[in-house]
Amino acid sequence: MPAISRDEVAHLARLSRLALTDAELDEFAGQIDGIINHVQAVQEVAADDVEPMSHPSSLAGVMREDVVNPTLTPEQALDQAPSKERQRFEVPQILGE
Repeated sequence: MPAISRDEVAHLARLSRLALTDAELDEFAGQIDGIINHVQAVQEVAADDVEPMSHPSSLAGVMREDVVNPTLTPEQALDQAPSKERQRFEVPQILGE
């Protein structure tokens, strides 16, 4: 026995202000019935001991600690630069500014 009838689909269509043809009512009734059957099958799975999670796999330990490491000083970074000005790399203009 279908979980939803053609008349119930027609009622839902009226509430939604959708104009559906007889063929569309029959088609949607079958599709909605299929969806309901799939949902019922999923609900029958014994998942009482399964912990809900936000991801399909465990995410424990995927982030590393923030560790401050020594970096180059401005002088060290600009040491090999072909041209520099006020502790910055000097490059040719490309936009004509």
